[in-house]
Amino acid sequence: MTEEMIEVFGAREHNLKNIDVVIPRNKLVVITGISGSGKSSLAFDTIYAEGQRRYMETFSAYARSFIGDMERPDVDKINGLSPVISIEQKTTSRNPRSTVGTVTEIYDFLRLLYARAGEAYSFVTGKKMIRQSEDQVINHILENFLNKKLVLLAPLVKGRKGHYRELFEQVRKLGFTKVRINENLEDIVPKMQLDRYKTHDIELVVDRIVAKEEDRYRITQSVKIAMTHGKGVVMLLDENNQIHHFSKYLMDPESGISYDEPAPNSFSFNSPYGACQQCNGLGVIEEITEDAVIPDPNLSISRGGIAPLGEFRDIWIFKQIDVILKRYKLNISSAIKDIPREVLEVLLYGSNEAVEVDSKKYPGETWETKYEGIINFLKRQHETGSDKTQDWISEYTREKTCPECNGARLKKESLHFKIDQKNIAELSAMDVNVLEEFFVNIESRLTDRQNLIAAEVLKEIRKRIKLLLDVGLDYLRLNRPMRTLSGGEAQRIRLATQIGSQLVGVLYILDEPSIGLHQRDNVKLIDALKNLRDLGNTVMVVEHDKDMMLACDYILDIGPGAGRHGGNVVAHGTPAQFLNLGSTTASYLNGTKMIEVPIVRREGSGKVLVLKQATGNNLKDVTLTLPLGKMICVTGVSGSGKSTLIHDTLFPILNRFFFNAKKEPLAYKDLEGLEHIDKVIEVDQSPIGRTPRSNPATYTGVFTEIRNLFAQLPESKIRGYGQGRFSFNVKGGRCETCEGGGMKVIEMDFLPDVHVQCETCKGKRYNRETLEVRFKGKSISDVLDLTVEQAVEYFEAQPKILRKIATLKEVGLGYITLGQHATTLSGGEAQRVKLATELSKKDTGKTLYILDEPTTGLHFEDIKRLMDILNKLVDKGNTILIIEHNLDVIKVADHVIDIGPEGGTKGGTIVAEGTPETVALNEVSHTAKFLKIELESSLNFQNHQ
Repeated sequence: MTEEMIEVFGAREHNLKNIDVVIPRNKLVVITGISGSGKSSLAFDTIYAEGQRRYMETFSAYARSFIGDMERPDVDKINGLSPVISIEQKTTSRNPRSTVGTVTEIYDFLRLLYARAGEAYSFVTGKKMIRQSEDQVINHILENFLNKKLVLLAPLVKGRKGHYRELFEQVRKLGFTKVRINENLEDIVPKMQLDRYKTHDIELVVDRIVAKEEDRYRITQSVKIAMTHGKGVVMLLDENNQIHHFSKYLMDPESGISYDEPAPNSFSFNSPYGACQQCNGLGVIEEITEDAVIPDPNLSISRGGIAPLGEFRDIWIFKQIDVILKRYKLNISSAIKDIPREVLEVLLYGSNEAVEVDSKKYPGETWETKYEGIINFLKRQHETGSDKTQDWISEYTREKTCPECNGARLKKESLHFKIDQKNIAELSAMDVNVLEEFFVNIESRLTDRQNLIAAEVLKEIRKRIKLLLDVGLDYLRLNRPMRTLSGGEAQRIRLATQIGSQLVGVLYILDEPSIGLHQRDNVKLIDALKNLRDLGNTVMVVEHDKDMMLACDYILDIGPGAGRHGGNVVAHGTPAQFLNLGSTTASYLNGTKMIEVPIVRREGSGKVLVLKQATGNNLKDVTLTLPLGKMICVTGVSGSGKSTLIHDTLFPILNRFFFNAKKEPLAYKDLEGLEHIDKVIEVDQSPIGRTPRSNPATYTGVFTEIRNLFAQLPESKIRGYGQGRFSFNVKGGRCETCEGGGMKVIEMDFLPDVHVQCETCKGKRYNRETLEVRFKGKSISDVLDLTVEQAVEYFEAQPKILRKIATLKEVGLGYITLGQHATTLSGGEAQRVKLATELSKKDTGKTLYILDEPTTGLHFEDIKRLMDILNKLVDKGNTILIIEHNLDVIKVADHVIDIGPEGGTKGGTIVAEGTPETVALNEVSHTAKFLKIELESSLNFQNHQ
């Protein structure tokens, strides 16, 4: 029996209360519970950490000396543990070169396919490129030029400068007597040379022949010699002075251009052999724009109208500008909008005319200088300046699509290799479901030779595409950067890769894979996990999703509360058994508890914000109307265009209007109603920091107040400690071994970096003297180790500190510590830290809040609490716009906008809008079907009560 179980005895990691757990093997197991109850402590910090530690112990002592010993989790014993693979949300790459195609390896197989079976076309004439062997060249000459006089040439130099004296001497010594220079035949003479500053084409005259069958031997020898000297290329000059090209490599017979032999790296945007040289394979370039340099044309130059220069000072550049303006009868105090366009061109891009500036040192003298222009100066500094200068100039740059490759990332040669008339960039730009259709019966559209080469590669590509479809990612494109995906999408890509590896006997631990997934696609995800289980693996999922819990084999509920109020197993069993147990989770699943639907929906302020004709990505001329003073929910299947509409179009417009932000919005026509709101706040799931130095205390700003408090203590004043003494980011009070990090990073070549506790301060971040200053018995390090809940009690007499910490507790983060490293927070937790930071500020009653799936990582009980906070904000007159799939949020909203009907190219239109009750009646919307069921069950619940 024990062989079929994973047994955990005495787990005490973080808030776990010395619990014993028995989990069935080769089953789909869901670990659930209130946020912060200890689910992740059990799944990741105990079971996964122990599995990883045991794996490390199999390495030799020599290999382990590089890794350092991994700390054993605080647990007595774990039996029946398999090799462990964890699929978390936090492991997405921030590298712009990492795309869906590279991570899933589909793009690698496409590169192989194009390198071996692609057909090359000329980028000059569009004709198909051909390669010819020596025999084919000879037969072509004898068939098409019979009895004609021909000159056989070998190209030596093509379009290059130089005098080529050594080259002529070299070929003369080999016995050749004639060359063709810039289309003229000339004899080779001793000491012959050309103009070194002009561009030349030089071909060697190998033989002059008449094409006859009886001279086949001579022609064969001459073609061989020409191929050798021309490096595989031969040219033929006929009686009409026309040139014909032949090559044993890929060549366009009309224009004579040739391509190198294709290899897989010719199609890689991460390799110099394939990447577009202008954008280095990124598809975008940074350009200094006039709008960034002159943000407000109403200002004059002296008042700081040219942003990089700032306000007028007595410096050289202002003197130059003054002289130029006086030339046109203008002055430095003129508003920029009144300066004629041709003068502005001179100021920004320079001119060849000399500028005479009066000398300060020698009165009456003038200095004659060249004026290069502000934008030209910034460009030069951006390329050659120091890192600091480049950072400063990047404020005035905007990203734009690379004009050379039009965002395709590859060289033009690579983009002219085609399969079924499509190049590799066109396939990468297709949605995965369209790509699958492209590969259906592709064999019938390929030649026999291509089919022979491509058979195995096509099998691998189809298999991987099917895996992406199985986890509900049919709307993604292969060229989509990984950093633009949500945590759930990135996790499902990794899940698809794991299913494809077909491993058996492994324990997979997943962290909320249903994030960002519409109810319709949930079934696909559950089937994918069951598929992984049926291969012979144990699948353990930390999850709050109702469908997932009811479809699994075994549920483990940790609780009853968060932080120190959790850490116990409150219920466990199969879904059927679990529904009859009394835990909070079971109550929500069996319908005895529910988030209630409001009896009356809000009327709002009567004012609207209207975004007209948005056409970015897959949006089809969408006009979005947002009724202000309401809670608005934007819904739709994954990939339908919600993020494009809200994050990439609406938010950048508002952010630019209110805060002069840099990001360009996607295409739209107009935005009306801006006067009805006075600021916009976006709360997304990006990390609050990239290093262990960032934490909730520093992000919310409460740490500044805490440091102030410590600096005011009598002990600090006696010792002369200021606020900086209690900062772990500057020298003075911090531990210098780890420079205040508390952790040291050990860089691993073949595994992720490992963070090890600093041996000097034992993770406390500060030196001994700083830790001797105490407030209510605790040092500054002890304060960072307090949970939010404990801190609320500890700082109850400090209103400034309390206000910020209390909001953290209100959004359901009572269990995290103030100093918890930002890198260990999930996407949902990071989002709630941001939300708490914004809530602790004073609202204006005219603020628009934009939230992206705020229920990520939240239990039903936590969602209830979050909705109460958001409702308070709306009641004050603010507007909240939520992108959400969770039906508990959608049914509570005042106004729902459903985008769809499908994902990718089949989405991008508003399918339904209105109150949840109105949307639920829509026949086309996928959200409507699920919303209708949810509203009916809520109604029954409320009637029953």
